[in-house]
Amino acid sequence: MANTKQPEVWLRGQLEGIPPHLQPVAHALLQAREEINEYMQGFPEYLLWEKPAGVASPGFHLQHLTGVLDRLFTYAQGKLLTDNQLQYLKAEGTGNQSDTTVAYLLQQFNQQVDVALAQLSQTNENELLEFRGVGRAQLPSTVFGLLFHSAEHTMRHTGQLLVTVRVLKQTVEEK
Repeated sequence: MANTKQPEVWLRGQLEGIPPHLQPVAHALLQAREEINEYMQGFPEYLLWEKPAGVASPGFHLQHLTGVLDRLFTYAQGKLLTDNQLQYLKAEGTGNQSDTTVAYLLQQFNQQVDVALAQLSQTNENELLEFRGVGRAQLPSTVFGLLFHSAEHTMRHTGQLLVTVRVLKQTVEEK
């Protein structure tokens, strides 16, 4: 049987509408989205907030991935976080809301990746080295630094999520 799996996103060529210097950011976000959606297929709802060996739960990772993209891209625009964004940050990792199902969290993440890609497509490459303050302390970064960190941070949490999901699924299979 032939393997019909596509190469990783970065090996599929340029993404239309994304500036050349921001292609790696878009590639990483799309790769994360593909992997997360694949690994979360059929994931049992009752395991969403489990923390094997004390690590972060799959639910936390899904909430955090969405929230951190929103926050980093807000900072890249030179804006401060809104009250809603700060409330979301505070609520990350809590599984007591009725809308924190696997399907809902995936939808939110997928939607945030779309928002990020749209912002990347509108980003002027001549502004990549402009100062951007991060957080209330306005720690120094640049547009490029924030966008690069969004890709790196997304892939870091994607890897952690995939391992956690695999461990939880294995635990269920062994029972």
